[in-house]
This record gives sequence, C-alpha cells and structure tokens, in this order.
Amino acid sequence: MKRVFLIVLDSCGCGAMPDAAAFGDAGAHTLKSCADTGKLHVPNLIRLGLGNIVGLDFLGTTEQPQASFGRMAESSNGKDTTTGHWELAGLVSEHPMPTYPDGFPPEIIAEFKNRTGRGVLCNRPYSGTDVIRDYGDEHVKSGDLIVYTSADSVFQIAAHEDIVPVETLYEYCRMARQILQGEHAVGRVIARPFVGQNGAYTRTANRRDFSVEPPRKTVLDAIKENGKQVVAVGKITDIFAGYGVTQSLLTHSNAEGMAKTAEVVTRMGEGLCFVNLVDFDMIYGHRNNAVGYAEALNAFDMWLGSFLPMLTKEDLLIITADHGCDPGDESTDHTREYVPLLVYGPKARDLGTRTTFADVAATVAAYLNVPYPAEGVNML
Repeated sequence: MKRVFLIVLDSCGCGAMPDAAAFGDAGAHTLKSCADTGKLHVPNLIRLGLGNIVGLDFLGTTEQPQASFGRMAESSNGKDTTTGHWELAGLVSEHPMPTYPDGFPPEIIAEFKNRTGRGVLCNRPYSGTDVIRDYGDEHVKSGDLIVYTSADSVFQIAAHEDIVPVETLYEYCRMARQILQGEHAVGRVIARPFVGQNGAYTRTANRRDFSVEPPRKTVLDAIKENGKQVVAVGKITDIFAGYGVTQSLLTHSNAEGMAKTAEVVTRMGEGLCFVNLVDFDMIYGHRNNAVGYAEALNAFDMWLGSFLPMLTKEDLLIITADHGCDPGDESTDHTREYVPLLVYGPKARDLGTRTTFADVAATVAAYLNVPYPAEGVNML
C-alpha cells in the first residue's frame, strides 16, 4: 500500500531566485536569516540532507544523507501561497494573480458594502497586526469592517469577534469571494478575526482562507478520481477550494497540524496526505520574527524525529515549501526564493535544482500509479 506524505513548511525559502530583484526580493534568504539568530537546531533535517542542498552548507552537511535532497525554482509568475501550492500540485500559473497596491477599486468596495450592510475601513495595503492597532477602535465603535491587502493577491477582512461573530465573518468572506471574479479574481479572501481592547488587540487562530477555484485539475483530483485518499491537513482544503480532497482536517497551529498528521499515518489507506504548516509564515515570517521562526523549525524537527519511525517502507515523505518570507529583511511580504526539497523513501541522491515545483506533482502521481499530465518531471 503506497502512501505519500507531502509536508509544506509554509514560506521556508532557501535563497533568492535569479529573478528575485524583479519582485523586490534581491538577497532574500529565509533559512539563512533563521540560522543567523544562533537559535536554529534541526539535527533530523540535517541528517536527511537539508545542509547538503546547494547553498545551505552553512547549516552543516552529512556524508550519508538519509533522503534525496535538492531545491526547486518556482516557474509560476508569483510568490504567494495559492500559486506555490497549485504548482506543487501540477498547475503552473503563467500570469500573476491581481494585486492592489492602491487598494480595491470603488465598485468592488461599493458592492461589498451593499452585500454586507456594513461600512469599510482602510482599503489599502497594510500589515495585519498594524491594521488592527490603527483601525481597531474605529471598527469596534462603528461596526465597519477592516478591509486591507498586501503585496500578495489577497482581500483580507479583519473584525473583532465580539462585534462580528466568526461565522458571520466567514459569510462576509464568501460574499467577497463571489464579488471578486474575472479580472478581480484575487488568489484568496482571508478572514482575520481578532480580540482584545484598545492598545492590545490580537489576532486569533480562527483565520480562514477562501481561495479562487483552480482553473483545471490538479494531481489531487487525479488521485481522488482513481479511488485513492487525499487527506488535507491545515489550510490545504481552502487553497484548493475543496477540489480533489476526500478528507479535510483544519488546524489552528503548527502543533495541531503535526499532531493530526501523526494520527493520519496510523490509519490512512493508499493515497496522499497533503499538509500545510502555516505558523512559519503567518506568525513569524510576516512579523519579521527570525528567532521565533527558528524555534518553530526546531519544534518541527523534534516532531520529525518521532514521525519518521512511523512510516512504512512503502511510504514516501516529501518536505518542501511554497515560497519564502524572509524574517530578516525589511519587508513583511513573501519573498521570491528557491524552496528546499527532501524526499525520504527511495535511495538517497542529489536531486539538484529543479526548474519547477510541479516535479512534486509528477513524482506523486508516478509513485501512486495515477495518470496525470503534470508539467513537471518524475524525480523517481
């Protein structure tokens, strides 16, 4: 019984891609920023071969890596979560999703206000923690929704849980998702609930993503259509708008995601377990918290040490990322970086630099013996 466990360390980039300057990310290196804190300690990842990947020897190398190792370049035109995960699943996006450096156009905001019956605050690019600090009081007083974006293709709605119940906020996000179609089909509409009082507002773990539908089938669809399981852990279901998923396990933290993955390995049948661990990106990368990022990687590495013995000889484990989010640079946005690649299963070898994340989809399809016309190359 063959199974694949695909774990995405959300935003764990491993060095700027050649075109990074065009995205404003020259010199970006998420893993280097973590290592520079002096707090990074990931012996299990090093044993698998993380430090043997080109450009990562500063982490320490091993003479006999236990996994195949390499790095992947993103061939899609973007550096966001949706684009990265879609490419991992076989979809290369030639055109970038729309972004709004000057805020959303009046007609979009007017329609959103009409549907929700609430006013709108902000409507421009903003840091997620700064926006609730600067607009939280006005929101609590008026009930108007805080709408903001970033360098990514996102329409984010922040609301205090005492003013707008979480389920109501999700419904507002669904309304926005219906509005944002065609030329304004942003990658994700994101619910950003928060709590607290003046001067001490904090975001909660009840975030929810509402993604645009994939334009064509992914390897997830192919696996499901062939009667095998596709278990989605974390925000994977949201990223793929539910397509190709047979079971969804939503999570609120890395710890919960790792715990649910460990449960899945004991009971899952043939198929794919697709895991996203979002804390690296959401809590540490976007907040420029390199120490926290390093410590979160340490926690994953410790969990990995207990997870590897749970795998069978027929299981394939792939550890990678979807983009970068360098916690050591001045920006709080995603960064255009290579992503690390560790494939634990067949005999270890150097996989070099792959030209597309879609090599993962081709490999997963081949390993599970599922027909899928991926744009990548089977690494096996």
